[in-house]
Amino acid sequence: MLGLCCVLIMVALDQTVVGTAMPTVVADLRGFALYAWVGTSYLLTSVITVPIFGKLGDDHGRKPFVLAAIALFTAASMLCGLAQTMPQLVLARALQGVGGGMLVATTFACVPDLFPHTAERLRWQVMLSASFGLANAVGPSLGGFLTEYFGWRSVFFVNLPVGLISLACVWRFLPVIRQAARPPSRLDWQGAALIALFLGSLQLAVEWLPQHKPPLLLGLLAALSLAALLALIWWEKRSPNPLLPPSMLAHPGLAPLFGLSLLMGFGMFAVMYYAPLMFQAGFGLSPNQAGLLVTPLVVFITLGSMVNGRIVQRLRRPTRLLTLGLLMFALTAALLTRATPATAHWLIIANMMLGGLGLGLLMPNLTIFVQQLAPRQQLGVSTAMLQSTRMVGGMLGTAVMGVVVSRQFQHGVAAMLEARHGGAWQSWLADPQTLLNPAILAQFRLAAAAAQPEALLAATRLQLVDAIHLSQWLVAILLLPGLWLARKVPAIQLSSMISAEAPRHD
Repeated sequence: MLGLCCVLIMVALDQTVVGTAMPTVVADLRGFALYAWVGTSYLLTSVITVPIFGKLGDDHGRKPFVLAAIALFTAASMLCGLAQTMPQLVLARALQGVGGGMLVATTFACVPDLFPHTAERLRWQVMLSASFGLANAVGPSLGGFLTEYFGWRSVFFVNLPVGLISLACVWRFLPVIRQAARPPSRLDWQGAALIALFLGSLQLAVEWLPQHKPPLLLGLLAALSLAALLALIWWEKRSPNPLLPPSMLAHPGLAPLFGLSLLMGFGMFAVMYYAPLMFQAGFGLSPNQAGLLVTPLVVFITLGSMVNGRIVQRLRRPTRLLTLGLLMFALTAALLTRATPATAHWLIIANMMLGGLGLGLLMPNLTIFVQQLAPRQQLGVSTAMLQSTRMVGGMLGTAVMGVVVSRQFQHGVAAMLEARHGGAWQSWLADPQTLLNPAILAQFRLAAAAAQPEALLAATRLQLVDAIHLSQWLVAILLLPGLWLARKVPAIQLSSMISAEAPRHD
């Protein structure tokens, strides 16, 4: 369990420190066009690998894949820190996503392997929540501190010592547990290829939409994505060993939980990636200050998870916690649309606390309920599908909101400059890097010395804030269907074993 906690710390650190550092990264490498890709490349490769290694873990035991994932994730973190261009960083993050997907697919499923009784498992969840919270608590502030005083590359290098500790603990202590005595089945490589084709073409279509790519190319990508999805559904119904079992997708209890996970991932990543951008480029705060504002969100995810572990077994209808958590996080996204540079920081912090508590009621309960409802021999697949849907939601959240923010910001700046007869500054101000990179900012002030540069910069910041406000309104609205999904989750008893079938210990 100590080894698994170190793994969670490494993954959580990477998720939280990178978001705070990203505005500085794109300013240094001059690649705002690829801003969303730093996050979505990680999510894209993760979501493809999660179901594959969830299935492999069920068949072969999870320990070998946990070890391989730690080694790959740590090496890719080093490559991220050494990147010299944005395309290099995106490729390194994609490789890191493969390791992250393997970790997510195997680490969470190790816990019910070790502790099949629900009550015992919930007690150990406090330890996992504490380790996850430790990383979440220090992540945003650590990301801001390291970026400001040691450079953004140190944000990725911080994974190296944690990765080595994780590797040593897991290698020495984690047992190899297989869920069935049957021989390992053949992997559904056709299903894996169709998943990659579906998600990859969908991601490219969303990313290229605001970049004025040829309509024919966008149409072909959309058609390819739809065709791959239909082929995936057709194949998985006929495959003797499907990567995504159709019976699990049609399960009346599991299907709404997967839907909630998709919505949660969409909202969480849309907030965690674009709130720091608003605080730094829109409000003019330093990376360290922005990190301090985001920290309460992730700290209270942990506190909410710990509170949840104490109360979830005492409730007759524990599924109601899903509705409460969803409403709290949707309210946080809605309140972010009211934040301005003049808003008191304590109000922003209180709002982030509210959202963190909401996510703390959502995230652990989705895992607990899925593992309670799924057959034991499919624990890895069901847990992997839950994490996959969250990652797909996160991928869509960062990409779609990136399109919304980019288009709204560019249109707003163009209208603002036209009203001020300042069209000459369009090339400078239509790129948020001007607001983030001190060197570019100094050049702009010198070039526009006779055109009131501070007034232009203030108006540009306001346009960026308005664009991010629009994205957060959309997040709040898109989370509302989750209330209907939460009502579809059946009543769950949390006092029984996951399954009576005994696993094999090798």
